[in-house]
Amino acid sequence: MSDRLAAQMAFLREADRLKSVLRATTLCDGSRRENSAEHSWHLALYALVLADQAGPGVSIDRVVRMLILHDLVEIDVGDVPIHSADGQAHGSAAVLAAERAAADRLFGLLPRDIAGDLRALWEEFEAAESPDAVFAKSLDRVQPVMQNLASGGGTWATYGVTFDQLESRVGAKVARGAPRLWAWVRERARPWFARRASTGP
Repeated sequence: MSDRLAAQMAFLREADRLKSVLRATTLCDGSRRENSAEHSWHLALYALVLADQAGPGVSIDRVVRMLILHDLVEIDVGDVPIHSADGQAHGSAAVLAAERAAADRLFGLLPRDIAGDLRALWEEFEAAESPDAVFAKSLDRVQPVMQNLASGGGTWATYGVTFDQLESRVGAKVARGAPRLWAWVRERARPWFARRASTGP
């Protein structure tokens, strides 16, 4: 029992490092960059509040669990912003391999039964094929959009993002799991890009 508890605590101590991984996205007030642990918590809250946007058969409890776990690998890999100059690295074979190695290390800290369950949830999220994972991915993509809207443009301004890029990189994935949500968000994002196009950077 003591060895099992020690392993559980070792994992939880290591997970604390996610609080030090900074993302490109700022807080809604634009005062600072959010960290990946804050992002994960916020997404779990998104899932609870926006549960009515989920498709048939989606288990919000499982979605919340996925979202709490989904970015743990950034402890080793860091965050690769989708709109940055390195955005092409987002989802690349090299990044995916690094994330899998990080998952091996991090989940490997846990007792085997817990590790198996949590790793399976992480893998399901990454595959984005089940209804739960598709909805979780939609929320993961839409939260930064709302942060950028609240902060006056955020990473859109930083990286010179166009509306077409937002649609292709983000909108398509949000709409796949939460079409009504994306329709609503899209109409609120469009004016920012229209203003940007008319006034220039």
